[in-house]
Amino acid sequence: MAKIKWVLMVSLIVMLVALPLLGACGEEEVPTTPTTPTTPTTPTTPQVTLYVGGTFALTGPYAEDTAAVLAAYEDYVKYVNETKNLAPWRTEKFPENVTLEVLWRDDELNVEKALSIYDELKAKGMLLGRISSSSTALALKDLLNEDRFGAISMAAGPYLLSPPQTIFTTYPIYTDNLAAVADWFMENWTEDRAPRVAYLTADNSMGRAIVIPEFQTYLESIGYEFVGSQFVPLIPTAPPTTQLLWLKENKVDLALGVMIDPGSQATIKEAVRLDMGPGLGSEMTFAFCNTHLSVMINSMGAELSEGVIAPGDLPPPDYTCAGIDFRNELQDRYRPDNKITHIMYEHGMVEVMVQVEALRLAMLEVPVEELTPVDVLEYGFFKIKNFDTGELTGAPLTYGPGDIEGCDVVRLWQAQGGEIVNLGVWPLRHIYKHE
Repeated sequence: MAKIKWVLMVSLIVMLVALPLLGACGEEEVPTTPTTPTTPTTPTTPQVTLYVGGTFALTGPYAEDTAAVLAAYEDYVKYVNETKNLAPWRTEKFPENVTLEVLWRDDELNVEKALSIYDELKAKGMLLGRISSSSTALALKDLLNEDRFGAISMAAGPYLLSPPQTIFTTYPIYTDNLAAVADWFMENWTEDRAPRVAYLTADNSMGRAIVIPEFQTYLESIGYEFVGSQFVPLIPTAPPTTQLLWLKENKVDLALGVMIDPGSQATIKEAVRLDMGPGLGSEMTFAFCNTHLSVMINSMGAELSEGVIAPGDLPPPDYTCAGIDFRNELQDRYRPDNKITHIMYEHGMVEVMVQVEALRLAMLEVPVEELTPVDVLEYGFFKIKNFDTGELTGAPLTYGPGDIEGCDVVRLWQAQGGEIVNLGVWPLRHIYKHE
C-alpha cells in the first residue's frame, strides 16, 4: 500500500510540472483585464467672465437718455456672446472662452452714491467703467487716475482736459463742439458788422462748462462781439422768458449752450413765441450740445424746431451708414416688439463697443485671468486707434496717454423743414482750460 501511495504522489507531481509546459505549446493566453492606452490630455482653456457697464443715472433728469444707453449695452453684449463678432464691418473675433456681462448700478445723479458704486464694482472685479454726468466726472476724475482705472464718459466737458487723465469721450468736448458752430456761422455771415454771440446754457456744471475765458477769447479772435451769458434751469419749471428777452434786447445773433432735451425744448418753444429764431422777427440762431434733434422734432414738430443746430449729435434714424444698420439689426434681433427709439441708444452702442475693444486689446497682451484695471487702461484704451464706429461718431476714435478726446472733428446737424441735415464736419479748435 505504501508503494502504491508513493507512485500516485509521484504521478501527481509530474502532472503539475507538465501543465505550464503544455500551455506554452498552444496559443498565448489573453489577459482577462485589457490595459487601457494612455491618451495625452490637452489643458482646458479657462472660461472667464468680464464685466462692462458701470454707473448709470437712471433716476433724475437724464433717466430717459440713460435707459436707452443701458439697453444698447445689454443688446450688444448678447450679440458678442452669441456670435463672437464685434460688428458687421469688423473681422476680429472676441475670444471664445470669455463671456461678457453688463454690471451696472443707478447712481441717481448723486455724487456720493457714484463714489460708493465705484468702490463696489471695482471690488467685484470690474476692470473699467463709465461716467454718467459732469458732476460724477468731476468727483471721480482724480480718483480714477490715481487707481489707473479707465472709463468711458457720457459727459464731455473741458474739465476732462484739466489735465487729461483716464476718462475718455466719444464726442468732442462742449467748447470744441460749439466752436465748430461759431466757425460755421461766421463762414455764412454776410453783414458788414461783427456778429453778436452769447451763452444761453443750463445752470449746472454741464452747462457752465463752456463759461471759460479760453472760449470767449476764441470767439472774439475770429470776429465775434461777445455779449454775455444767460442760464436756464436744467429742466425749467417755467418758460425762460427773462433770459430770452435779455438776448432779444441785446440783439444777439448766435446763442450757444449745453442743454438736455427738456431744457432746450422749453427754451425754443418760448423763443418762437417771442418771435425769436431763424426767419422770425428777431433773427437768431440757437445751438445746443446734448440736445438731440430727432427727439426735438418728434416732440415739438418741424416748425418749432426749425434752424436749431446740434453739434456732435448722433446720426438720425434715417441716416445711411453701417452704424445705423447695426442699430436696426440689434433691435430686430433682441427687442423686435419693444424697440428703443431714443437716439441715445446709438451713444450706448458706441460706449459699449469702446469698452469691449479696450478689453479685447488688453487680452492680446495679458492673459485674461491676470488682467488688472491698469492693463485695460494701458494695453486697451491707450491702444485704440482709428476705431470704426460705423459713422455713429463724426470720425473714427483714437485714444492715447494725454489724448482722451476720441473724435478729432465736430459734425454739425441742423433741423431744416422737419429733416435733420448734416452740415459737414469741422476740426477741433482745442479750446479748454488746461492745467
